[in-house]
Amino acid sequence: MRKVYLIAAGESKFGTQITKGYEELFADAFLEAMEQVENLDPNDIQEGMIGSLAFGGSQLGNMSALVADSVNLIGKPFARVENACGASGFAFRYAFYSIASGMNDIALAGGVEKMQDISKATRLYWFGVAGDIKWERLSGMTFPGNYALMATRHMHEFGTTREQITGAAVKNHKNASKNPKAQFRNQISLEKALKAPFVAYPLTVYDCCPLTDGASCAILASEEVAKKCTDELIEIVGVGAGTDHLALYQRDSLTRIEAAKKAAQQAFEMAKLTPQDIHVAEVHDCFTIAEILAYEDVGFCKKGEGGKMISEGITEVGGKIPVNTGGGLKAKGHPIGATGTGQIYEIFKQLRNEHVNQVNGAEIGLTHNVGGTGSACSVHVFKRAR
Repeated sequence: MRKVYLIAAGESKFGTQITKGYEELFADAFLEAMEQVENLDPNDIQEGMIGSLAFGGSQLGNMSALVADSVNLIGKPFARVENACGASGFAFRYAFYSIASGMNDIALAGGVEKMQDISKATRLYWFGVAGDIKWERLSGMTFPGNYALMATRHMHEFGTTREQITGAAVKNHKNASKNPKAQFRNQISLEKALKAPFVAYPLTVYDCCPLTDGASCAILASEEVAKKCTDELIEIVGVGAGTDHLALYQRDSLTRIEAAKKAAQQAFEMAKLTPQDIHVAEVHDCFTIAEILAYEDVGFCKKGEGGKMISEGITEVGGKIPVNTGGGLKAKGHPIGATGTGQIYEIFKQLRNEHVNQVNGAEIGLTHNVGGTGSACSVHVFKRAR
C-alpha cells in the first residue's frame, strides 16, 4: 500500500443550527479545510465519502449529491456511508484505502447531520433505530438504558464509582469551554453533575451527549501530492475496524466493546506502535461510561482501571494521555454522521500545534469512533511526519 497523509481538515460550529441546512454546514467545514492547504484546487479532489444517518429524514436519499453540490464538486463520485454514529470514521477508512490502493491521489471524507429541526419524538426514533430493533427497542430499551447497563455492570465488577464515571463529563466540559466550535462551553462541577436528574441510573443528564447539528471533513492525499500542498505532513500510519453483535444480550460481556478492541489491535499492528506511544486521543464518549470503556478497549489501561484514569487525572490536558481535548461528544457535541471526522479534526489541530487546548509535544494521535452501542468501531492512528 502507498503512504497516505491527512493534509487538511475543517469543521462547522457544532450545536443548534436552525438557520443552516446540510449544504451550509458542510460548506463551512469544507471551506475551512481548503484554507489549510496551498496548491490544491477543489476540483483536484477525485472522490468523496460522506458519513450521515440522514437523521431527520428531510434528505434521506441522495445525501452525497447534496453535499457534492454544496461545495461545487458535482460530477465527482460521492457516496453516503451509513454506520450509525461511526459513519464518518468508516468514510475516512474508505477514503484512506482509495489512496493507499492507488485508485485516487486525493480524496475527501466527511460527515454532516441535522438533528434539531425535527420533533423530539422523531429524534428519539432515529436515535433508537441505530440499535437492535427486535429485542431491545421494541421491548422499551433506549440508548441511555443500554449504556446504563454497561455502567452498572462496570461498577459491580470493578468497583468503578459514579464520581469516576461522571468525572469524564467534568473534564470534557472544561476542555469544551475553550473550544469556540463546541455546543456546550460551560464548565460544570462534579457535585452539580452528580445531583442532576437521572436519565437511566447511574447516568444523569450530564452523563449524556447532546443532540447536535454539524459537519466536518478531512482531505487525504498520496505522499507526492501531500508534499506539494503542505509542509505540515501528518501520516495516517494505522487503520483498524471491527464489528460486534448489535444487541447487548448477544455479547459475552457488558464491560468491553469487542469491535473497539479488534479495531485498536489492527491499527496499532499496522502503525507498529503501542497504546503507550499515543500522545493525544479522541474517543467516542456518547455517554461518560463509553469513554471509560474506550480507555480499556484501546489499551490505555488494564481492564477495570478506566475509572482510575479519570480520578487520577491521567486523561486531563497535561496528563499522561490527554483525551477529548476538544470536549468530546459530551460537550463539543454529537452530530452523528459528522462525529468521526470531527474527532480527526481535533487530532489534526493537535499535531499541527494549533489546538486551543494544545498538548505539548503531541506528535502521535488516535481516534476511536463507535457506532451504536459498540456494534461497529474504527480506530485511526496519526503521526506527525519529520
